Amino acid sequence: MTKNTENNDGLLARKIEYISGFMLPERAEVLRATLARRTRYMTVCMENTFHPQNASALVRNCEAFGIQDIHTVEALCKFSPNVNIVRGTDKWVDIHKTGSTGDLIAALRAKGYRIVATSPHTDDRTPENFDVTAGRFALFFGTEHAGISDEVMRCADEFIRIPMCGFVESLNVSASAAILLYTLSTRLRESSVDWRIPEDERDEILLRWMKTTVRDAERIMKRGGF
Repeated sequence: MTKNTENNDGLLARKIEYISGFMLPERAEVLRATLARRTRYMTVCMENTFHPQNASALVRNCEAFGIQDIHTVEALCKFSPNVNIVRGTDKWVDIHKTGSTGDLIAALRAKGYRIVATSPHTDDRTPENFDVTAGRFALFFGTEHAGISDEVMRCADEFIRIPMCGFVESLNVSASAAILLYTLSTRLRESSVDWRIPEDERDEILLRWMKTTVRDAERIMKRGGF
């Protein structure tokens, strides 16, 4: 059964209604309200993040600022957040793993995303003047030491930098991500752009979240005939 067929038949709605009966109404409302603030209009991409601390900080940043998707390239090393740092926040975001930067860029472009490289060595856009209304965009962050890869620099549609006033040339990746995600997500939500996740996708995420919240959710769903 395809997602569209599932939605058309009302199966997804029935699943949500059933599983919500096993949680407090207040909890279900918190999940719905949080999901209503989520976006896939902007997304985050990382290449070969080898420090678990930075991977963990990125997950927490995305969850905090309502970014639903994280894309990671694992050509050289795995994206492995530290469970003691993420503290469960990875349950609420979707992490997509890819084997190569080229494949990720191609997949994002096919979905209509602009490829935006974050780099202190360009003089293109800042968080204040980057055009969030020009279409969906994917923010690429570089590795801890090498920065943005040459492939991303060649393929980028736009560049964005955080201006510095001191002698420091750049911030570490987790600090840069926090600044950019907060500023751009705030500007996006204040714009007239339809940044929210489509309703059918929200329902799919909501069901997953509810299953995460309810103990023995799969057994309960089977008992209900799902």
